[in-house]
Amino acid sequence: MRAVTLIALVVAGSAAVAGGWYYGVAMKPREQAAITGGGLMFPGLAAKLHDAAKLEITHQGKQTVIEKRADGGWGVASMHDYPIQDVKLRGVLTSLTELRLLEPRTGNPAEFARLGVEDPSGAAASGDLLRLLDANGQPIVAVIVGHRRVRSQGHVPDEVYVRRPDETQSWLAEGALQADADASAWLDRDILNIAQDKIAAVVVGDGALVFGRVDGKFTLTKPAEHPKLEDYKVDNVSRALETLTLQSVKADADAGGEPAGQAVFTTLDGLAVKVTLLHADKDVWVRFAVSGPDNVKAEADRLSARVAGWSYQVPSWKEKSLVPAIDDLKAAEPPASAPVAAHPAPEPEPAPPAAAAPEAAAPEAASHDVAAPAPEPASPEPAAPETEKK
Repeated sequence: MRAVTLIALVVAGSAAVAGGWYYGVAMKPREQAAITGGGLMFPGLAAKLHDAAKLEITHQGKQTVIEKRADGGWGVASMHDYPIQDVKLRGVLTSLTELRLLEPRTGNPAEFARLGVEDPSGAAASGDLLRLLDANGQPIVAVIVGHRRVRSQGHVPDEVYVRRPDETQSWLAEGALQADADASAWLDRDILNIAQDKIAAVVVGDGALVFGRVDGKFTLTKPAEHPKLEDYKVDNVSRALETLTLQSVKADADAGGEPAGQAVFTTLDGLAVKVTLLHADKDVWVRFAVSGPDNVKAEADRLSARVAGWSYQVPSWKEKSLVPAIDDLKAAEPPASAPVAAHPAPEPEPAPPAAAAPEAAAPEAASHDVAAPAPEPASPEPAAPETEKK
């Protein structure tokens, strides 16, 4: 989105909010008016946003700079002005124009850390210094953004502690202002979005693998003889450029890595996207070059202006769809079934033991040293119980 359009939307939105606040107070309950009432922290800011050229966010002594580019868009200065999310910048600018001071809080610098409005240059500071500058480097707005106030009630406005950096007075303000000091959080993460059904062909390397449409179905056409493939893995190749997003980005001059393959995706109308794969340790990076015939030249130029000169880190699993190898597409081998053990022949049951012969009568002892065992005395018959006499 162009800067003029972005600023115009912010100005129009701010005017609508201001008008609604002005004309609507009399119709609100007194309790709600007491909560939302308060003067703007930066009156007249909306009209000055046309001059904005740089946004600085300082946190714990480190600074993130978002600046206007030559083409009118905004980018992250530390990343060669790579484009940012327009909606994120619009949210910050709108919040600045709507910020209202509700209550004065501490003016004691010793208490600033409790609210998060201490000097953001300190190594342990929790707040952020936000400065909006014009093209000449002159500040339009400067504010230290502290902790958000936690409210247990529902349906109440957001509140945050703030302080102007050249004042000791801190304030509780109404507004949803947040200053994100992480440069990567500002990046526009969308790279390309070419729908699956628009991909006509994919050529990997020098033609080692060629994909095309046969009777409308996306399939591997070269080599003609190949192992069984998983249909969903082949489909993933046609989806490789669909909603493709980055994890990180570098200018080509700053990016390293070893070339690991190439592929060319061609759409039904002739747009060609060349993908170059790079390996840097365990990370996967890609570069894109876009071209096409006259009928798609405008689209090719638009995409080329976006991706040319940049190296993008993408999730490692995307490698198998961006620059696939045949082994990446093969169907899983069915698990080998365990061999069935042959049942051994049943062993013959042992023959029952022969009946023991009756013992012969013990011969008379030949020696007087061995005495034959004496027979056990017979147990006496138990006496019959006496019957009860009447």
